Amino acid sequence: MKNNIDVNAAEDKRIPAIMSWSGGKDSSYALYKVLQEGIYEVKYLLSTFNGNYKRLSMHGVREELIEAQAKSIGLPLLKVYVYEASNAEYEKQMEKILLQAKAENINQVIFGDIFLEDLRQYREQKMATLQMQCVFPIWKTDTQWMVNDFIDKGFKTCICCINDGYLDESWCGRIIDAAFVKELPATVDACGENGEFHTYCFEGPVFKTPINIITGEKTYKALAINLGPHPTPIKDVGTKGFWFCDLLLL
Repeated sequence: MKNNIDVNAAEDKRIPAIMSWSGGKDSSYALYKVLQEGIYEVKYLLSTFNGNYKRLSMHGVREELIEAQAKSIGLPLLKVYVYEASNAEYEKQMEKILLQAKAENINQVIFGDIFLEDLRQYREQKMATLQMQCVFPIWKTDTQWMVNDFIDKGFKTCICCINDGYLDESWCGRIIDAAFVKELPATVDACGENGEFHTYCFEGPVFKTPINIITGEKTYKALAINLGPHPTPIKDVGTKGFWFCDLLLL
């Protein structure tokens, strides 16, 4: 464990904010940067779950694994449940939770997006309707540099989902390390920013203790199956479906 960060340090000097939390490397690294800079006081993590399956939307990670991250980080977890897997329902339920945050004088929402302009515009438009502001701490960071720094900082993360238009089943369940980065095809962004893969972070400087996990069954879901709300369309790269690796707490 390297350089654990106290999430409650200097609270009175910081701007209250919510961290949009996918449980993966980008949100973990963004949280790390925010805590390092000390401008924002992160009051909550915010995650969206499929209410029928109790799994994180798109990533397929079990709810209890996200809860374990929040406990290790030392921040309360706000949950948005979506049952119909539509953007309309997602936006309605998200607005309800964000308005509760506004009632606590929280007007900043932090996102781990890196370079998808349409996604950033979508977030900014939606937050503006609630008179809230978006914060993008890792925006335009070079993804090759970032994934190497992520590894160097002592973060550890597992691939929980892959898009079969970019990678095959063998990549699902792998740990991101130097070998992983070296072996990635040139068509795949080093941080999976185009949706090539999704991750679950289980160790690193934002965690007080590692989350002990094991990889379980791999499952394939065809593209025709609704995977949950996503504000931007999936890039057409011949995607037929997604491989998911079920992660389990030890």
